[in-house]
Amino acid sequence: MRLIRTLAVPATAALLAIGCSSQDQLKKVEQEVGDLKVEIFRLRQQAEETAKKAEAEQKAAAEARAQDRRFQADSQESLRQVQETVRVMNNRLNSPGRANAGVPAAGAPVAVAPASDEDKAFQSATLDYNKGSYGLAAEGFQLFLKNSPTSARRPEAIYFLGLSHYNQRAYDKGQAAFEQVLREHAGSAQFLPAKLKRAQCLLKQGLKPAAAKAFKELVEGFQGTPEARTAQQELADLGL
Repeated sequence: MRLIRTLAVPATAALLAIGCSSQDQLKKVEQEVGDLKVEIFRLRQQAEETAKKAEAEQKAAAEARAQDRRFQADSQESLRQVQETVRVMNNRLNSPGRANAGVPAAGAPVAVAPASDEDKAFQSATLDYNKGSYGLAAEGFQLFLKNSPTSARRPEAIYFLGLSHYNQRAYDKGQAAFEQVLREHAGSAQFLPAKLKRAQCLLKQGLKPAAAKAFKELVEGFQGTPEARTAQQELADLGL
């Protein structure tokens, strides 16, 4: 009996030692697993932050490209407006009322026809527009259209009235003027520019489906024109 008790004491101690060792190892493993979970969570956060940063950079690059395309389109439109203004001025200077009847003799005085009220009104509105006084220009073109309803410059006056409104961000009024050009003067030189500006007015008012449709009409129906190229850039900016 004593022998059994003598043998049982060391055995119990050994089992306890094994149990304690297993518990320590288990705790160690649990701690390592916990540390691993924390590391995985940290790495996952880093990956998500990296992905968000890359997405933000891609978005910023896309916006920069879109702004560059828009700047080019606006530059082309500004150049077109300047060219249109120059053409209008040249037409006025070379109009029959200002031309000389025949070639004068050397030293002979040249008779210059006085500017008509129509000429003065159109010139005054054009000068206001070129100076950036778009409110005064709009009033001037409206007065010109009221007083000269049959003028050959009527399409130009309506178009520049629309541009005056557009540059004041009165896009609904600009749209109405451009649509008037399309309805009443489809054969004029202002038809395509008015068609483009009408589409841009729709876009500025947040009417994207209608604007996209108008841009596509220009791209598909008037290929190779500056207006079609600008419309294509607008569609690209819209992701279409």
